Amino acid sequence: MIHFNHPEVLWLLALVPLLAFVRGRRGLACAVRYSTAQTAKALAGARKSRAGKWLGTLRALTLGFLILALAQPQIVHGTTEVEASGIDILLGVDVSGSMKALDFTIKGKPANRIDVVKQVVARFVEERPNDRIGLIAFAAQPYLVSPLTLDHHWLQQRLETINTGMLEDGTAIGSAIASGVNRLRGQKAKSKIVILLTDGMNNAGKVSPLTAAEAAEALGIKVYTIGAGSRGEVPVPATDRFGNRKIVMARVDIDEDTLEKVAEMTGARYYRATDTDSLGKIYNEINKLEKTTRKIKKFEHRNQIFSWLLIPALLFLGIELTLAHTRFRRLP
Repeated sequence: MIHFNHPEVLWLLALVPLLAFVRGRRGLACAVRYSTAQTAKALAGARKSRAGKWLGTLRALTLGFLILALAQPQIVHGTTEVEASGIDILLGVDVSGSMKALDFTIKGKPANRIDVVKQVVARFVEERPNDRIGLIAFAAQPYLVSPLTLDHHWLQQRLETINTGMLEDGTAIGSAIASGVNRLRGQKAKSKIVILLTDGMNNAGKVSPLTAAEAAEALGIKVYTIGAGSRGEVPVPATDRFGNRKIVMARVDIDEDTLEKVAEMTGARYYRATDTDSLGKIYNEINKLEKTTRKIKKFEHRNQIFSWLLIPALLFLGIELTLAHTRFRRLP
């Protein structure tokens, strides 16, 4: 958007038409005195009179552009400080091998868990534009995909990069929670939460889920947990020893007791998502969390454009001076 550093100068623009009106009433200063009006009338050609009007127009344009330049216009990218209603949210997404299971759907067609989770999480991020949101992917160890940020466009791009196979296989729930808590503990927001989604049991990492939950509780951080995936055996893509891809049935267990205890200890809730619709409803419900009002600083970039206005001002002035010494000069 356009911002004027000295907007009070713009009031001078009102003087431009006023000066033009006053000058028009007074008329041009005489170049030569004649004994009778009849002589001057004979010499005053209509074409010369109309041509002379261009000089006044050019002078008014020059003055107008000079006033605009004095107001120091700037193109501003971003805002300096806004009142935002939001909380700090750290999203934890399981990217272990079991997230390839094809028990979810997208537009009625079978889809793996990780693709559906990314789609639902992306929609969740869109609906909370004023919250600082970060992202952690985890398998056998956690990986920071994005720190807490208000740049949700960049966050969405980072979200698209996560997938199964990007980390050593395993499910380090405790380490993921601990990593999220560590990212949130130094923040000044009054409300801080971790939303952790997994489809397995804690079988990796050096921190147990309950130990990480104790740390979160001590720091006032809520940990919402989501168990994703249908119950029983699920179809999972696999590759045999000959390199052929096929679908096999596999059983994936979720440690619901531990996830419930983690959420309960931190004053949050545990959710169970067995299909795409239920997963979407869970994130919608979490989206209705209480919000706190605080000031958020945003960096801005300003481009000075007053020089763009000086160029046409000088151009019009040069044209006026040039024409004033050619066929448009005053008679005789």
